[in-house]
Amino acid sequence: MADVKDTDKKKEAKPQAKPKEEVAKKSSGKREKGSLPNALKLAAEGETSISPKDQKIRMKDHYEKMVVPALMKQFNYSNAMQVPRLSKIVVNCAVKEAIGNPKVLDSTMNDIMAITGQKPIMTRAKKAIAAFKVREGNAVAVAVTLRRARMFEFFDRLVTITLPRVRDFKGISPKSFDGRGNYSLGVKEQIIFPEISYDLVDSVRGMTITIVTTAKNNEHARALLTEMGMPFRK
Repeated sequence: MADVKDTDKKKEAKPQAKPKEEVAKKSSGKREKGSLPNALKLAAEGETSISPKDQKIRMKDHYEKMVVPALMKQFNYSNAMQVPRLSKIVVNCAVKEAIGNPKVLDSTMNDIMAITGQKPIMTRAKKAIAAFKVREGNAVAVAVTLRRARMFEFFDRLVTITLPRVRDFKGISPKSFDGRGNYSLGVKEQIIFPEISYDLVDSVRGMTITIVTTAKNNEHARALLTEMGMPFRK
């Protein structure tokens, strides 16, 4: 009888069901068709922002659908890979006041970070210049290099929002190319960027924006930037 009771107990005992959370973790390896990526789900819940890989970049989409066909027709390219494209954008802000007051660089870094959405680095003097009281190794500027998603997003804001905010804006100079397809633009005031709050600005500072492209000459680089919406002066 004892053996019968033991076998009955074994039959009645059923394995406990695993918690739904554990099952969800194991089954999350592959995403079902039509379901949103995890980044989008979290963004919808307000937990995190959408990563550049998941969001649709307007300027990049414009380049692929409009700029590439236009330049292939204009320069008779046989392959889409021959079409010049943006490589990177470098934003550099030199601060003269940093020689006597290094703390000024902190507010400059905050401004550049707000403008570009990326943490900049401090650049230091490579050699001493007695006339400017600069010693070798002194932090004298702030710079940031933008690539891929942030580069397209910054360029989009620059040509559609920021530059038109300049007072009496009539376009930018079409001559500021370096002969190798790169274009440099000088900005006198950081307050033209809508990300900068005028009330929080301690000092007005300028910056240099260098747009690096894969174009082989100025003509192709100018055509690329024009098709992408750069407001050159006519």
